Parts: sequence; C-alpha cells; structure tokens
Amino acid sequence: MTRTRRPDAARRGRDRRARTVLPAPGTPRVAVGRPVTAAVVGGGIAGLAAATGLAEKGVRVTLYERDPALGGRLSGRPTVLSDGSTVTMSRGFHAFFRQYYNLRGLLRRTDPGLARLRGLPDYPLRHGSGVHDSFRHVPRTPPWSALGFVALSPTFTLRDLARMNPVAALPLLDVRVPEVYERLDDVSAHDFLHSIRFPEAAHHLAFEVFSRSFFADPRRLSAAEMVLMFHIYFLGSAEGLLFDVPDEPFPAALWEPLADYLRGHGVDVRTGARVETVEPTEDGGFVVATDTTERRHDTTVLALDTEGLGSLVARSPHLADAGWRERIARLRAAPPFLVSRLWLDRPVAADRPGFLGTSGYGTLDNVSVLERWEGESARWASRTGGSVVELHAYALPERAVRDVEQKRLVEQLHRVYPETRAATVVDARHEWRADCPLFPVGGYRDRPTVRTSDPALVVAGDLVRTDLPVALMERAATSGFLAANALLERWGVRGQTLWTVPDRGRSAALRGLARLG
Repeated sequence: MTRTRRPDAARRGRDRRARTVLPAPGTPRVAVGRPVTAAVVGGGIAGLAAATGLAEKGVRVTLYERDPALGGRLSGRPTVLSDGSTVTMSRGFHAFFRQYYNLRGLLRRTDPGLARLRGLPDYPLRHGSGVHDSFRHVPRTPPWSALGFVALSPTFTLRDLARMNPVAALPLLDVRVPEVYERLDDVSAHDFLHSIRFPEAAHHLAFEVFSRSFFADPRRLSAAEMVLMFHIYFLGSAEGLLFDVPDEPFPAALWEPLADYLRGHGVDVRTGARVETVEPTEDGGFVVATDTTERRHDTTVLALDTEGLGSLVARSPHLADAGWRERIARLRAAPPFLVSRLWLDRPVAADRPGFLGTSGYGTLDNVSVLERWEGESARWASRTGGSVVELHAYALPERAVRDVEQKRLVEQLHRVYPETRAATVVDARHEWRADCPLFPVGGYRDRPTVRTSDPALVVAGDLVRTDLPVALMERAATSGFLAANALLERWGVRGQTLWTVPDRGRSAALRGLARLG
C-alpha cells in the first residue's frame, strides 16, 4: 500500500491536508466465474466495514454476529418501560467526529448526505470546582486551535503556558505512527502530562475527559495513545472538536439500513450466530463452526472485541502461528464501565446542552440529554413532559458494586443538574460492560496487526494497531477496510481508498523543532 497527498482527491471533510491512503492496484472486481468466499466474524463497526469492502468487490461474504443485532458496542435492543412505552436501549452516547472519514464513508453507503447525523453545537466541559471550558468558539485549524484554546480557556492561561516544560512537550508537535509508540508507549498518560507540567485544572478538563474515553485511568493508559488522540482531535487536524450524533437510535439510524445494503450485495447476514471455532483446512481455507452449522470459506476476518478474539483463538489452536496466539492471549479488556439511562417525569432545564463532559464528579464522566437530538427520546419527552438523561462512568474500579455505582451516578447528576433532584425516575436501564480494549503502558507490541502470518486470515477492530493516525470508532472502521483490502490484494483486486488526518505535524518548522528536541 502506498501513501500520498492528492490535492484533487475526494474529500470527506474540510481539512485540505487530510491524507489519502491508496490501496494496492488491481482490477475493479473479482473476476466473473471465479467465486471467492470470506467469513467475517463479528458484526460491529470493523466487521461491517470489512464485509462492505469485500462484498462491493464481488466476494461472497458470510457475516457472523453472536448478538441478535448488528453494531457491536453501538448496537441497541428494544425494551418496554413501566409506562408501556417501547424504547431502544443502547450502550450510550458516541461522538461521530468530523475527522472520522472512513466511518463516515461507511455510513454514506446508505446515507450519502449523512442526513441521519445531527451536529451538536459545542463540546462543553465542566469540572466539579465550577470551572467550565468550551470548544465552540475555538478555531479549528492548527496552530490557531491551540492558541485559541489558550486565549479562551479559563483553565489554561498564558502563565500556565509559560510554566510548561517545552522540551518534554515537543512530541506533541510531530506525531507519527508507529514512531509515537516507540517513544511514548512505555510512559503513562498521567506521567507524560506531569512531565510537561500541564496545568492541573486543564489536565482534568482537556485531557482526563478524553483519556477516559479509552475506558482507562490515565495512570494505566499509554501516553502514546493519548498523544495520538491529541494529534487526531486537536493539533493535527483542521476538523476541530465538532461532532455529530445519530438522530435516531443506532439500529434504526445506522445498522438496519446498512444490513439491507449488505444483503443487496449478496451478504449472508447471520445474527444470533456465535462462532465456536475457526479451523484452517489443508487447501488454505477455513471451516467456521457455529453452535448449529459448519461452513468452509476461502478467507476469514476476525472482527471481535478483546474477550471475543481471545476466547475464539483459544478454541482454535491452529490459527496463524504460536507467537501470534500467545500475544492474543495476553490482551486485556479495559476496566468495567457503566451507562445509566433515566426516564424522568419532568424536563431538565431548557438551557442544558445535549452533551456535557464532566470531571471532578466522582465516577461521572458525562451527561447526555437525549431528547436534544434523538427522535425517539424527543417523542417520549414530548408525550410525557419528561426528559431522557444518560450518565456514563468509564473505568470503574475492578471490584465496583453495581447498585452502589448506579446510585452514585444519580447523586452526581443531582450535583451537575440540581433540578433533577425533584424529578421522579419513571424507569431506568443500566449497561454494565467490560469489553473495550485496554491500551496499557507498554502494550503496543502485543496488539495484533491487520495481517497475520496466514495471508488468508486478517484481524480488524479498535484493538488493532495500524500505521495510520486513527483511534476509537475510526480505528475500527479503518481496520475493517484495511482487512478487506489485504484479502482483495491476494486476488488482484483494488480495494477501498481511505482517508486519515495528516500523518505528521502540520508545520515543517515545528516538525524540525520536534526532531531537534
């Protein structure tokens, strides 16, 4: 695969320096009369991207998903409230940032204008001490974004900037993959921030909120991941910290239309199908066995979460090679997280934002008022006069007690939005999970790449390491397309063109300074 800048390439955002990632050259589609098959194990974002990339090129794809619905960590399920309303419960708020070029490209398959996404006007942050920050008026293009943040932020002043350690902060000026991991993967995000003397208040608001989005305490999170995040969202991209959210629950807005699209391209979508084993065959293919069927495929994409990948590989002892299987066995999931959704009998204050990031409120990491953007919640709120409020707690203690943590979140909501003290909870639903990948200090070496020692076996997901500046949902989508491209390359077929934020610092002068440092 080659990488180049193409000023005339189709853009997925406003950043003229976004990178175009070209696939290997080849024919447009698999040759007629030469059927090839692929199993995609996992129906989350990565698996859906891989299935899309393969099916569009003429590969016969079978998509296996163990849950009843597609979407992985962005799936949803119907539930009936005590008032008789049928609503959709999911695993909570996700921000679709403008620099998620490949995820947004996947969604464009069924929504070319992204009309099902709605932009929120701000990314507000609030600390328990009462300090507020906002990115609404911060310029989006670096370096003005950083200067604007300093000029407008009450938590990061010019005096704080002068106190920072400029030499220690130089890695922020020229972030490249995989070099950033070679330099900083053995340092924690917490220790890196202290080494550059980042101001404590801004530490909580501008970094802890983001680092906890990786479902890990900053003391356990690799500094390389945090610095890469800073590049993707702030210093490296001109898209800024603006984001969109689906205007209906995830199944209706995103995955049901995409499932129909895939079926239209011949994909056999099998939900409720848990894959038990994947075994190589003597002719170079694989037998994929579920609890009810066995089926041979020429190639396989493993697009699973950390636990799912580890357990499947443990049950399939002949996949790839022993060293790869050992590294997979060492992968660990992040600490548990909690999503609590409350249906209240009265509205929150009219000026409350749709989303608020929080710090200093115990385990509460953000608050969403869903009727501000989601149609289903807005209809319920209009009908009842209430509100639908969602609370997130990332990276809970390993031995946290569910009932206790659920009560604590509600107590913190009352601190953040005091008017909710008088509200009655009509109903509540809680999601308690521990299946997000952990990016621990020193863990980069064990993370799988897209390709394995078996050219017919590839891996996709947000746990996968790539040589591209991507993270979270965008890493899942990008790795899914990369996995499809790797298999298509074997058949001489040209894969999907991809885009990323710039893969180095934007300023030649600052890049030189970073190298000097």
